[in-house]
Amino acid sequence: MDEKHNDSTFSERRASRPYSIIVVGAGIGGLAIGLCMRKTGHDVRILERRHEITEVGAGIQIPPNASRILRRFGVLGEVMKYATVLERNSLRRWKDDEELGSVPLVPDIEENFGAPLAVIHRADLQRILLDAAIDCGCKILEDHEVVDIDKKFLPLTPSSVRRLLVRSRGVKTWMSADVILAADGMNSIVRRKMAIASGHDDQLVPAGELAYRFLLPREAIEHDEKAMALLSKNHGMRYMGPGGHIMAYPLRNNTLYNVVLVRKAESEQLQKITWTTRAKKEDIIKYYRGWCPIIHALISHVPGSGALETPMNNMPPLPTWVKGHIALAGDACHYMLPYVAQGAANALEDAGTLAMAFTCTDRIELALELYQFIRKHRSEWIQASATSNGYTLHLPDGEEQRRRDDSIRAANIGSGTNPDKWNDKKTREFMWHVDVMAETVNEFESLAREAGLKKT
Repeated sequence: MDEKHNDSTFSERRASRPYSIIVVGAGIGGLAIGLCMRKTGHDVRILERRHEITEVGAGIQIPPNASRILRRFGVLGEVMKYATVLERNSLRRWKDDEELGSVPLVPDIEENFGAPLAVIHRADLQRILLDAAIDCGCKILEDHEVVDIDKKFLPLTPSSVRRLLVRSRGVKTWMSADVILAADGMNSIVRRKMAIASGHDDQLVPAGELAYRFLLPREAIEHDEKAMALLSKNHGMRYMGPGGHIMAYPLRNNTLYNVVLVRKAESEQLQKITWTTRAKKEDIIKYYRGWCPIIHALISHVPGSGALETPMNNMPPLPTWVKGHIALAGDACHYMLPYVAQGAANALEDAGTLAMAFTCTDRIELALELYQFIRKHRSEWIQASATSNGYTLHLPDGEEQRRRDDSIRAANIGSGTNPDKWNDKKTREFMWHVDVMAETVNEFESLAREAGLKKT
C-alpha cells in the first residue's frame, strides 16, 4: 500500500451523518478521538475533570502505526518539530553493560512501514493535540467530571437519549449527546458504571512491578561525561536485569534525557494505582546498587524531590467495549504494560478507527460494533505481548537468561527471532504495519458481515 498516496483519501473522508459526540477525558486518547471525529464532521465536546489540562510523566514512543494516523489528521508535522527520531536501539546487560544486540531504526523503520518512529515528551504531544482539537472546533470543557450514567438507558436503545451526570464547580447537571466515547483512563468511571450495569467485575490486577520515571536536563548533567555521551546520541538504550529493566533516550532536541526504570514491586506498593507518588532517591539507588556504572551515574542525578513512581497494573480483557451508544477507548478498555511501547499508539488507533467507521455508515450501533470488532482482538493481543515481554526482559540470571541473550545475539546477525518483542521483526510487523484506518474503510462490508452485523 502506498501510504503517501492514501493519506488524502483518508483525511478527506467525511461522516455519513454528523452526530453530537461527547468525549470523556482530555488525555492523549481523548484529544485524538475528539480531533479525528471533529475533522470528519461531528460536533464534539471533550470533558476533562481537571481544572487545567496539563500532563505529567516523561517520554513516550510514537511508532509507525500511530504516526501515520497523526499524519492523516494533519498534526504529524507539528509533532516532529518536538520529537526525536532514534537511530538505533541498543540491548544491553545490566551488570557489565555488554551490548547483546543493536537494532537499526533509521532509515529502516520509515522505509519498511511507510511512517516514522519517534519519541516525544508526553506533555508536548498532548499540547499539540489540544491545540489542534481547539483549532478545528472541538469544545473543551475543563472541570467537568463525569460521576454517573443515566441508568434507565442501560441497556441503551436506539431511540434513547445518551446522558451523563457531570459535576462542574460543585454543581451536578445532566449532559446528553448522540454518542459518548469514554477515554477516561485506566480508572474509568464510565467503564465502572457499564460494568455494574452488565454485572461484570471491573478490577485492575496489580502486575507486581512499578516504574520510576525522571528527566535529566542537559544543565544538570553537563559535567558528567558518561551521561552527556548518552544525551548526545539519538539512541535508545535498553538494559535488562534480574527483576527489572531500564529504557532511556534523549528528548527535545537532546536537551533532556528520559529514563524509565522498571522493577519488581514490594508488597506494600502493589495496591497503589496513582501517578502522584514520588519515590525517594535513596530507595532507587539502593535497588539498583548492583547495576553497571552508567546506571549509577544516571540515578545520581535524580532530583532531591525523587522520581515519579507508577505501580504497574494488568487489565483483564473486558467482555465488551460497547453499550448502546457508549463506547470505551484508550486505557479505559485496553490499558497495557509499557513493555512494547504501544499504549498511546493503540489509543490513536482507536481514534482513527472510530473516525473511519462513522464515514462508512450512519448507524451508530453498527459503527461502534465495527470499531470494537476491528480493535478489540488486536489490542488484547498487544496487551498480552507486553505482559509476556516484561517476563522476558526481567529474567533472573541463569540458564533461561543465557538462552535469551544468545537469541538476541543471533537475531542481531539475522538468525532467528528476537525474544525482546519490541525489537522482533515479526512482532513489529503485527504492531506497526497493520493499518486500522485502511482496514475499516476497505473492508467495511466484509467485516460487517463477519461480525454478524447488517448495514441496513
